[in-house]
Amino acid sequence: MKTPPRTCKSGAVTLKQARIFAPVYAKKIILEKTGYWAWRVFLFYIITGTILYFMQEFILFRPKKLAADYKYSFTVPFKQIDLAVNEDKNLSIVQFTVPDSVRKGIVLYFHGNRGNINRYAPFAQLFTKNNYEVWMIDYPGYGKSTGKRTEQILYDDAHLFYKMAHSIIASDSIIIYGKSLGSAIATELASSRDCKQLILECPYYSMSKLAARYFFMFPTGPMMKFELPTYQYLSTVQAPVTILHGTKDGVIPYKHAVWLSEVKKGIELVTIEKGGHNDLADYPVFTEKIDSLLK
Repeated sequence: MKTPPRTCKSGAVTLKQARIFAPVYAKKIILEKTGYWAWRVFLFYIITGTILYFMQEFILFRPKKLAADYKYSFTVPFKQIDLAVNEDKNLSIVQFTVPDSVRKGIVLYFHGNRGNINRYAPFAQLFTKNNYEVWMIDYPGYGKSTGKRTEQILYDDAHLFYKMAHSIIASDSIIIYGKSLGSAIATELASSRDCKQLILECPYYSMSKLAARYFFMFPTGPMMKFELPTYQYLSTVQAPVTILHGTKDGVIPYKHAVWLSEVKKGIELVTIEKGGHNDLADYPVFTEKIDSLLK
């Protein structure tokens, strides 16, 4: 290792000595500063990842709760059901009805991650005008629904929802519909229960795949508490499958729909040019396709 430069009798460092040892000291300073900032970046990465892990449910689920005595009010015929599953759990369900004499079937509607049934009720007319009842369920923590929320519980509630419909109508008259967050829940149900049709609106391939778009610097797969693998369940669905997705969806990119359409043969992908995440019902190609599926 080089030793510090000797000084001349006057105590000054010669120009030649300075030229030799200056790069050594500069490199040492750079390494010290690099290590300092690398440690800070690493610490920031760990802290941010930890926060994301524990905050992911807040990011994924954005419910709006309602009081237990809340009464829905809609301009179309409906029935409000509060299903007491046990002492700690209530499922809030709204059935938008049509006369029994003209009812073709029932659409089980699994909504997105925001709000509650009130937010999605305007879409009921897409189905009731075609003489299909549409039943909407709120996930635990949404609207008047209570109880613990896990991925398995979401699936279990969906199966209970299906059982209610199947008790009054044949499986070949039940359509399962999943919008956004509800995509994986609807697909899991359709993969294990008979139905007439599975319709997915702006679905995601899996939640870890979607999370990787926003948090690409983290290993989203191992971090996710809710995997919700739509693609996995879709591969075993026996009923006809139709996917509707907008090319300008800023929440769930259109490529997720493309990936899902390639999971197996026979899946119909309806592309809504320039369609966003929440405005597909404003496009004629969307409403016309829904009408044709409900004929």
